[in-house]
Amino acid sequence: QVQLVESGGGLVQAGGSLRLSCAASGRTFGSYAMGWFRQGSGKEREFVAAISRSGVTTSYADSVKGRFTISRDNAKNTVYLQMNSLKPEDTAVYYCAATVWRPIATIEVRYDYWGQGTQVTVSS
Repeated sequence: QVQLVESGGGLVQAGGSLRLSCAASGRTFGSYAMGWFRQGSGKEREFVAAISRSGVTTSYADSVKGRFTISRDNAKNTVYLQMNSLKPEDTAVYYCAATVWRPIATIEVRYDYWGQGTQVTVSS
């Protein structure tokens, strides 16, 4: 079992940057592909980015491609989401998740473990 804790959210102006972190418990972090999802107010949760166990393979939603970068440090049991050129429409609660699906998963139902989320608010 994996426990996930997100951090790094906050309030930022449009055009600014934030880096989210997700720390995982346990010694098996490297066995999981990881993903980031987000849920805006009144909206369904949506896929943002995913990364394979080794970090070689990544995938992004079209809405964040070229602005967001997902990475991981298996030695630190942590996955990151670097968010640049933020827009007001990026405002949401951001969740990290872990999956045994290989090499990556972009569909919510394929994820087995979820964090509690961190709020990101982008002001115009």
